[in-house]
Amino acid sequence: MGTGNDSLVTEFILEGLTDKPGLQLPLFFLFLFIYMTSMVGNMGLILLIRISPQLHTPMYYFLSNLSFIDLCYSSVIIPKMLVNFVSEKNFTPFPECVTQLFFFCFFGIDDSYMLTAMAYDRYAAICNPLLYNVTMSPRVCLILVTTVYIVGAFGASVHTSYISSRSFCGTQVIHHYFCDILPLLNISCARDYTKELMVMILVSFNVFACAIAIFISYAFILSSILHIHSAEGRSKAVSTCSSHLVAVGVFYGSIIFMYFKPSTSDTTQEKMASVFYTTVIPMLNPLIYSLRNKDVKDSIKKALNGRILSKSV
Repeated sequence: MGTGNDSLVTEFILEGLTDKPGLQLPLFFLFLFIYMTSMVGNMGLILLIRISPQLHTPMYYFLSNLSFIDLCYSSVIIPKMLVNFVSEKNFTPFPECVTQLFFFCFFGIDDSYMLTAMAYDRYAAICNPLLYNVTMSPRVCLILVTTVYIVGAFGASVHTSYISSRSFCGTQVIHHYFCDILPLLNISCARDYTKELMVMILVSFNVFACAIAIFISYAFILSSILHIHSAEGRSKAVSTCSSHLVAVGVFYGSIIFMYFKPSTSDTTQEKMASVFYTTVIPMLNPLIYSLRNKDVKDSIKKALNGRILSKSV
């Protein structure tokens, strides 16, 4: 193979989402629609945040980065999935598989930590509003976002280097629709359970450290909201957090189900769970933040009105 891992398998075959011929074409168009919606939604949100002065705040700075991550995340997974639906066998060379694994881990970890940074931003805005401009200064925001990408690169490098060192001398078939950590470990012929435990500890840390940090942030936020006397103030505080909580709940719920449920020979449940955080959530995030966010909806209206006025002139 020339990769230095003494593997006898030089390429893999991705099993795909389903092996039922009657579902291939409908699923192709379904996920093509999901991909196009994700691209348009995330690119549109990034552009809207860039051109709307009222969205030039730390909250939307993080949101634009989340949209960029989701856009890339979808592009790592869905195009290869679409090939599965229209080809008899989806062959994937080992280097290509490892590359997909790296970027899947990179953007997946980035997604998790960016949601955590957004939770910290909401905590600073609601719990310490007088110090918000200092706490979330442009320099602090840049440091937080840079740290997110550095942590993502580190975690992806650890996972990818470990998988690259495994030997695959048995089946070529990956029982999944993309190159993920667990399906690749399941077909390796030399299992090192101590190192696999370390890999799972790293996965657990990335998931639960972020989830716990978000939970603590929102516990303080809830306490602060309960001390707000005006109903209008409470409503505004809740509205700025509700969309983020929806995104967090769906993202972490599907990941925890995928990686921390008891092992089973049935891969269908794992595939369905992973579909949520790899394809559906990147599509839903811009919709959630648009439909449940007054500032974004107002900016969309202003952008549309400005375009209509410019055309009429």
